[in-house]
Amino acid sequence: MPDTVRMRCEQHILWEDQSECQILCGPRFFILPVHAHIISKMAAVQDGQLNLEVEKDIKTEITNDGSGNINANSSSPGSTSSGGKSKSPAGSGEDQQTLLAVLQFLKRNKLTESVDILRREAGLSADDSLVSESAGAGSGGVPNVSADGGDANSLLSRVSMATPCTGPLLVALATPIYFHSSNCACTVVAASGGEDQPDVNVVLSAYSQQGDPVLYPLYYNGLKKFIESVLDCHRAELSQVFYPLFVHMYLELVYNNHENEAKQFFEKFSGDQECYYEEDLRILSSMSKKEHMKGNETMLDFRTSKFVLRISRDSYQLLKRHLQERQNNQIWNIIQEHLYIDIFDGMPRSKSQIDAMSGSLAGEGKRDANKAKVFYGLLKEPEIEVPLDDEDEEAENEEGKPKKKKPKKDSMGSKSKKQDPNAPQQTRIPLPELKDSDKLDKIMNMKEATKKIRLGPDNLPSICFYSFLNAYQGLTAVDFTDDSSLIAGGFADSTVRVWSVTPKKLRRVKSAADLSNIDKESDDVLERIMDEKTASESKILYGHSGPVYGISFSPDRNYLLSSSEDGTVRLWSLQTFTCLVGYKGHNYPVWDTQFSPYGYYFISGGHDRVARLWATDHYQPLRMFAGHLADITCTRFHPNSNYVATGSADRTIRLWDVLTGNCVRILTGHKGPIHSLAFSPNGKFMASGATDGRVLLWDVGHGLMVGELKGHTDTIYALKFSRDGEILASGSMDNTVKLWDTLKAFDDVELDDFTAATGHIHLPENSQELLLGTYMTKSTPVIHLHFTRRNLLLAAGAYNP
Repeated sequence: MPDTVRMRCEQHILWEDQSECQILCGPRFFILPVHAHIISKMAAVQDGQLNLEVEKDIKTEITNDGSGNINANSSSPGSTSSGGKSKSPAGSGEDQQTLLAVLQFLKRNKLTESVDILRREAGLSADDSLVSESAGAGSGGVPNVSADGGDANSLLSRVSMATPCTGPLLVALATPIYFHSSNCACTVVAASGGEDQPDVNVVLSAYSQQGDPVLYPLYYNGLKKFIESVLDCHRAELSQVFYPLFVHMYLELVYNNHENEAKQFFEKFSGDQECYYEEDLRILSSMSKKEHMKGNETMLDFRTSKFVLRISRDSYQLLKRHLQERQNNQIWNIIQEHLYIDIFDGMPRSKSQIDAMSGSLAGEGKRDANKAKVFYGLLKEPEIEVPLDDEDEEAENEEGKPKKKKPKKDSMGSKSKKQDPNAPQQTRIPLPELKDSDKLDKIMNMKEATKKIRLGPDNLPSICFYSFLNAYQGLTAVDFTDDSSLIAGGFADSTVRVWSVTPKKLRRVKSAADLSNIDKESDDVLERIMDEKTASESKILYGHSGPVYGISFSPDRNYLLSSSEDGTVRLWSLQTFTCLVGYKGHNYPVWDTQFSPYGYYFISGGHDRVARLWATDHYQPLRMFAGHLADITCTRFHPNSNYVATGSADRTIRLWDVLTGNCVRILTGHKGPIHSLAFSPNGKFMASGATDGRVLLWDVGHGLMVGELKGHTDTIYALKFSRDGEILASGSMDNTVKLWDTLKAFDDVELDDFTAATGHIHLPENSQELLLGTYMTKSTPVIHLHFTRRNLLLAAGAYNP
């Protein structure tokens, strides 16, 4: 390549000789047969001829894809791959303007072949692009740059003046840019898919790209009529686009100061939206001016998160064809900028299937988000021999059948010793070593388990309800110890109160001076260190400066966690009844906290939308789980302690891997903020309750909803599986406790790979068949439930006269 001139600009390089120009673009390049005098004309800008750096000794070997051919990408705007992913963003605004100017320039010089090549490479082929040929665009489909007072050369001049480079700026983009022409001005819209900027002004600026406000109702109404006219099998899927389109079209009108048009648009079409978006629409209606949008969290949620729609390929092709025929650029731009269409192959889903999974702030969860492997099995328990009680031995001797009882003991003790194939490695996360006291407690637990009552539809549990009377301080949280010996309550007056529910009273450890006089070798040293003078049925813990919203006992009953509106989590000693540590990491109220089943680790979540994993001996969090779009209202550890579940006001549940910090499940289906979570004892299933009064059952391994339990009429604040997992208890603000047959619910579900891949869940309408019993209180909302080791159900709440 003789007489080669090379011009540099950032990472893009332009080669020129007497016959052709080659533009490198990432790992690919395409050839433009541009003559030398055209390049010199491009270099001649308003400020004069740019200086070119001439380099004679340059490598002339330029590699392509191996065959010398370039693979042009001609996919249409808004189209997605089989996995449903949108294309990556098209670079900076300067790059977009430059590509626009180059296309204009080549068009004016009648270099149609070069225009076609460049359009194909940028995803703007004549067949698939959504460029309006009539409004503000040239005959080649390129918008007229002179609409804002300049030609291609002047635009090149402005861009090159703003960008430090030594030659003319000619940048080829590997990602598609879609042009939108309107009656007002010409705008350039890039295919978004990258990181959203945290700057509010950057977030809001997306709504500056809008068309004639009078046409918005026509666009929306035209799409509505089309969707209503398609076959029933496609109508339910395509109707999913109504809500996100309505939201973003309304926000565009508000942002561009079309207040009257926005108000009329809202009044005309807000009634068409699904009932479970009522609260979101109420908040949306309050944003009637551009000033209202700045700093509004709800608006930022709508803008920064792409609304996920799961649509079959046939339904998607119908929508795409309709918008292309009508050249409905306004709706395509919104679909491309604000929606993520997850396309699957197969039959379209029915309305009931879609409604079951819909309702969250950002649509459904992406299928890719639920494909990660989850080790939901239980860890292998340490081998501990369970000695027989004297009464057991006597019973065996009297009956003369010792062999009948011994196998039962052994089977119970060895049941958890078998390695679960779905369990994580024992050392996947470091767990605390068992102390002697922990081993004694496990032995007691195993003994209690042998006396556990087997529950079922014909053998329901007894229920013991703890009513907090005269709780004028405002009861906000309750927890029981695993052995059911202690109960704690968090109150709105910033106190934490602990009660003993056994005859054994609560005592503090003696002072250091008194402890020095104790014989440490005595057998009852643990009793001697306690100060009998401090014995009482309850203790009050002071330290928080705001209402206490979450409390949790440690498995060994030595510690108690509490989280508060003051943004702190406090660790209390149940030996001295004093605060040991105040964990500061949250900047806003902390709604919930919970200890790991193995102790040492604990999780917290609150108004800042970030869940934090802590260790008791670290004052900084070990992990921060960010992803929710609203407050984290409840947190739960998986029984194997390798995963954490968080429920949020964004109406989604997320499962996080403690080891990697990754989100491995996103579960949608609730129509209101989620306030309770519970894992089944085997770790395979999870239940969730929300303000919509529904209990949803989930398969953790597949990441799918497998059941829906209807019956409550108010928010569900408490869920608990029985010790054997056969019964689920739910407690609600409707003053009732309900028992459900989860064994039947899980047995009726059949999951396969196709169901997991497409989300074709057929939920049986059998809530009444699964409901085993309803138990009403006089006037006490249920805020906590707990099964004892013998399967007695304990419930708690504050009496509301």
